[in-house]
Formats: sequence, C-alpha cells, structure tokens
Amino acid sequence: MKLFTGLIFCSLALGVSSQWYAFIGEAAQGAWDMMRAYSDMKEANYKNSDKYFHARGNYDAAQRGPGGVWAAEKISDARENLQRVTDLFKYGDSGHGVEDSKADQAANEWGRSGRDPNHFRPPGLPDKY
Repeated sequence: MKLFTGLIFCSLALGVSSQWYAFIGEAAQGAWDMMRAYSDMKEANYKNSDKYFHARGNYDAAQRGPGGVWAAEKISDARENLQRVTDLFKYGDSGHGVEDSKADQAANEWGRSGRDPNHFRPPGLPDKY
C-alpha cells in the first residue's frame, strides 16, 4: 500500500496529473522489466555479465516512458544503497565496493538514457539474454 501511495504522490509531484494512470502503469511495467533482468542475471550466472544486466533492465524500463524511468532509477538506487549497507557487515572483499557500485550506477544510467545495453554484453553470453 505504501508503494502505491508513493507512486501516486510522485506522479502528482512530477506534473503528470492529467495522465497519472499512465505514469503508474509505466512504473509498474518498468519495475517488472527490472525484476526480469535481475532474474535473467541470476539464471545466466555468467561471469562479467552484471553490468550488462544492469544496463538492460534500466533500458527496458526506460522504454516504457517517464514512469519506467522513475521506477528504474528508484530500484537501481535502492539496490546499490542496500548493497553498500550489507557490505558493512561482511568481512573480506565482497566484490561490491564503492568502485563496483559506481560502475553499476554508470551501467544503470547508460541503459536509462536509451543507449544500447549490448555495450556491456560479455563475449559468449547466450543469445537468450
């Protein structure tokens, strides 16, 4: 319920009050795109493919419209911030340091800007993805 209330509030704050229903639909579809990219990344379990899936999820969500861009940005930021917090409790090198987070965010922004996510595609990643 909080997410729904937040989506309505943000849609009004962004000045899309005349078509708030479209913004909410785009945001929901964009969130689904992000979830699908994350699921595909886990399924592929392919070395050095993280940035590709970040870019692809953000790209697909952004193609939905302003609501998709908003959802992709919020989900990407939340994921990176959560990762940084959980890293505080891990010992040793988790592979999710500040540099990795910045690189993930660069891939996120690349995809959200409409640029081709295949720029980050690792060689040999199956065509399914």
